[in-house]
Order: sequence, then C-alpha cells, then structure tokens
Amino acid sequence: MFRHQGKSRTLKHNLQIATILSFVAGIVNVTGFLAFKQLTTNVTGHFALFINDVADFDFWKGTIYFLYIFSFLVGSFVSSFLIEKYKKSKQLNIFLLPTIIESCILISIALSNHIYNGISADVIVCLLLFAMGLQNSFVTKISKAVVRTTHLTGLFTDLGIDLAQLCFPKIHHNREKLKANIKLRIFIILFFFAGGLIGGFLYSKLNLKLDTLILGALILIGSLFYDDFRYKLIKTKRKYDQKRSNGHLHQR
Repeated sequence: MFRHQGKSRTLKHNLQIATILSFVAGIVNVTGFLAFKQLTTNVTGHFALFINDVADFDFWKGTIYFLYIFSFLVGSFVSSFLIEKYKKSKQLNIFLLPTIIESCILISIALSNHIYNGISADVIVCLLLFAMGLQNSFVTKISKAVVRTTHLTGLFTDLGIDLAQLCFPKIHHNREKLKANIKLRIFIILFFFAGGLIGGFLYSKLNLKLDTLILGALILIGSLFYDDFRYKLIKTKRKYDQKRSNGHLHQR
C-alpha cells in the first residue's frame, strides 16, 4: 500500500491508500471547520479571501489567509523533500516520515488543547493545513498523481470527464481503465464523506472536540504498522518458498 511505487502499483494499492487518507482528511476537514470555522484541507477558499482582502487594501487582515496558504505549501514541500532525500535508501520506507509527522501534528493539537487552552486558533489551522499539505504531497508522489485525498474539486471534475468518456466507447477504447478510475474517485469521495460524518459525530455528539483528531492519527499509524507487518510477512514467505524450492532442486 505505502511501499509500492510507479508501475508496481495496482488499483488495489491505490484504493487502499485512497480510502485511508481520504477518510482521515474528512475527519480533519470537519473537525477544523467545527472548531475554527475554517477550511483545513485545501486552500482554494483561503486564496479567494486573501485576494478579496488585498483588493480592499486590507493587507494586514489578508496576511492570515496568506499564512494558511503558505502552511499548506510548506507541508507539501517538506513531504516531497523528505521523499526525494531518502528515496535511494532501500532500508527505509520513504513515506514513513511524512505519515509519522502528520500523525504527530494531529495528536499534538489534541493534547495541547488539554495542556494549554491559550493556543491561537490561527496557529492550529496553520498546523492542520501543513499536515494536509504533507498528506496531499506524499499521496500524489506515491500514486504518480492518480490519487488526491484532501480536496474534492478536482476529483469531481475528473469523475465527470471519465463518466462522459464512458459514453463514447468507439473513441475511448480502454474502458477497463476508465472504470477503474471512476471506481477510485468514487471511493475517495465516499470515504471523505464518511470521515466527515464520523468526525462530526465524535466532535459534536460525543463532545470529543479536538480529540477527534486522535482518531485520524491512530488510523494513519495503524495503517503503517499493518503495511510494515504485511511487507515482512510476504518477504518471509518468499524466503521460505525460495529455500523450499532450492531444497527440492538439491534432492533431484
């Protein structure tokens, strides 16, 4: 799921990582909005507000929206930088570090709310946008830009294009690929929606407030452990099968 890259990635790998990360993004999106009335998984709205303030010559007010946008950008940069730096190392899962950093940010925000209530809402929004920049960058890298999980605008655009192309089988012959893309985009949308529903329920109904973010972090960490365990299990099985195969050859 996290380890396969490029041509070795299949629809199954992309579906697995897309469902997990879009679910987490849904949780972060709803939690950030309910807590601070700000979007915390994309910067489109913030960019519009920034331009509006600049147009009104209210530069100081627009600074905070610039910081929101910049936080997402820095998160994306840091994630890509770490991936590029360590991608030659075969001993390290290069997507481990961005995922761990994202998890730590989500947990830190939840815990800091109990330790110190005076943290600026703008600082927390910046941290959430930084975390989503991290996530969007590494899922884009790992899937070769096939999967995006933190915002839905492009997804709905791509889904509309794919559905339209599906209506013209004589022009677009690769229908299996089209159907796979449609399936992937629908899964991302549904799990983003599900993450939002669960996040909203935990935040409002169970009154977990920012502690809701811990669920997102636990899902990320759990998926890393599962992926690592599965990788080691497959590796061990291959070694065992190879030894067994060599043993049969020697007997012959």
